[in-house]
Amino acid sequence: MSQMPRQAALPKCPSCAEPVEPGDLFCGACGYDLSVVPAPPQDHPTLPMTGAAAPGDGTDRPAPGPGDPVPATDPPGPGAGPHGQEPGDEGSAGSGVRFDRPAEPDEYPLQAPDPRPAAPAAAPAAPARLCVACRTGRVDDDGYCENCGHAQPRERDHLERETGPVAAVSDRGLRHHRNEDAFAVGHTTLPDGTPAALAIVCDGVSSATRPDAASLAASRAAGDTLLAALPRGTHPQTAMHEAIVAAAHAVNALADEPATAREHAPHQNAPACTIVGAVVTSGLLVVGWVGDSRVYWVPTDRTAPPARLTEDDSWAAQMVAAGLMSEAEAYADERAHAITGWLGADAYELEPHTACFRPDRPGAVVVCTDGLWNYAETAQEMSEVVPPDAATRPLHGAQVLVGHALDGGGHDNVTVAVLPFPAPSQGAGSA
Repeated sequence: MSQMPRQAALPKCPSCAEPVEPGDLFCGACGYDLSVVPAPPQDHPTLPMTGAAAPGDGTDRPAPGPGDPVPATDPPGPGAGPHGQEPGDEGSAGSGVRFDRPAEPDEYPLQAPDPRPAAPAAAPAAPARLCVACRTGRVDDDGYCENCGHAQPRERDHLERETGPVAAVSDRGLRHHRNEDAFAVGHTTLPDGTPAALAIVCDGVSSATRPDAASLAASRAAGDTLLAALPRGTHPQTAMHEAIVAAAHAVNALADEPATAREHAPHQNAPACTIVGAVVTSGLLVVGWVGDSRVYWVPTDRTAPPARLTEDDSWAAQMVAAGLMSEAEAYADERAHAITGWLGADAYELEPHTACFRPDRPGAVVVCTDGLWNYAETAQEMSEVVPPDAATRPLHGAQVLVGHALDGGGHDNVTVAVLPFPAPSQGAGSA
């Protein structure tokens, strides 16, 4: 028959601690029933993390009985954990925690470095440009569609800028393969704190080399000169003269190229362009020019007469000034737009023209190339196409005027700048 497992002998009575003999069922001193003492477990229980020996460390001991003294332990030192272990001893022997993974080596072998230099990371490829005409072909590095062959718009084909109270728009037009016009606009303050706005417009001479580079260099040089001279207290008319001279020097510098470059085109003239500009203050309007680009004055009150403020350096203007032809006859001639003054190393003589005006009423100042005034030649014709709100919305006004030239045929590059008079306080612009 089945028998209960015999319990291991106890060394002493759990109640009175008197020695007992093996096989005793009751204590001979106090009569304590020794059969109710539970047998020790067969496996080792998980011990709390009190620094006791871990199972399997060679110190297997039975669990203490009810009367066994509890072994003394050292008090936890400063910085010990919640159960008396030192920081970092969580996985050490004696913690009561068993790790199944093998111990990690103290050192790891390091792979020898590759003597070859690391290849630079490849830059992400730029997204392919799609043709603006067929919308499917890829544009090659030369700016042409690989599918339909259409030339893509260049950066200068259409430009718009608004700064403070002045704005300008430039467009390639409908017949030319590139835009040879350029402009510069800006605003600043005079020494007394009054505002000033300025605009420079340049038209490259197509019969010269690099006319687009000439107009860009001239407009930048003139604009920078005005922005530097006006805050110093230079009179606006003197500043305009200095700006045209600086623009001429900038264009002349383009001709200082290696002789080998000129050998490829010995029959062409040096880079050249025309220039026209305007400076508007609280009570003064200054214009300056060389060539056939123009400045128009259009009052806000359209019952007042508009005016053209510049005189062309052209064959037609000379014929009219000499009384040899009427203005209508001169400008109808095929030689009308042959200029007699320009900026460039091949110019006969630099003669900057400047003039001052003091309008007695508000209005808009229109600075433009012949790409616009060919479609609105007289002051009256110009006033009819200038929007009534051009003085308060200069960018919109310039856009409308460029659109008028394109609607008329766009035979030439067209550039228009619009400035309100008098110059409003800084920060004012298009509504």
